[in-house]
Amino acid sequence: MRTLSFIAIVTLWLAAGPSARVHAQGGQAPPPTARAAAPIDLTGQWVSVITEDWRWRMVTPAKGDYQSVPITAEAKRAADAWDPARDTAAGEQCRSYGAAGLMRLPTRVRISWLDDHTLTVETDAGMQTRLFYFAPKTPPQGRPTWQGDSVATWEITGPAGPPPSGGGPLGIDPAPGQRRSGSLKVVTTRMRPGYLRKNGIPYSADAVLTEYWDVYTRPNGDRWLVVTTAVEDPRYLQQTYLTSPNFKQEADGSRWDPTPCSATW
Repeated sequence: MRTLSFIAIVTLWLAAGPSARVHAQGGQAPPPTARAAAPIDLTGQWVSVITEDWRWRMVTPAKGDYQSVPITAEAKRAADAWDPARDTAAGEQCRSYGAAGLMRLPTRVRISWLDDHTLTVETDAGMQTRLFYFAPKTPPQGRPTWQGDSVATWEITGPAGPPPSGGGPLGIDPAPGQRRSGSLKVVTTRMRPGYLRKNGIPYSADAVLTEYWDVYTRPNGDRWLVVTTAVEDPRYLQQTYLTSPNFKQEADGSRWDPTPCSATW
């Protein structure tokens, strides 16, 4: 009888899983991985929906068109000297595909987990790859790159109410009763100098990019991604440059169309 009881106890102990066993021993279970702790699902393929700033995002703006970007006098001089042919000849045709300007381009975005603490964001425009590192992982040390070093954290909000009017994609509020459970915050530094806009409006190596990634589901089932973006640059910006590009999730990857960087398109 005692043997059967011992077997039963051991069976229940093993079935309880490691977290329960650690708790029973008076210890603490290891924290969940970034993937397991995710309050929202960003994975899949998304396409940019450009309903604002069309003339600056869908075509290359005219040289000298700086409207809506709070540039410094030094930035204006740099943009006035913009020469796409010179950029191409120097192998710098990806300047407008760096992290601070990439999400404003007309592009498809493919998001997947590289591992339990690293999120991968790929774009078909410019064939760029961003890596978001969650603790305990950190970006590898090296020279600055177009996509820089990105540190990510989940901002858990729990069962909070919907955002204020106009806060959803395309200015549409979430459906009544819909709740956001959290956001992805990404802070990117150590970027190679690039362009905020295709016509040479610059950001420097000192720029800091902060993003908040939010997902909304409409009553018809459509899923939207809004990337609220803030660029701070003591050299080229008089104040924080704020944008909020929108993306709609696609059913599959059949429309993925990788194209190399272009200084002119």
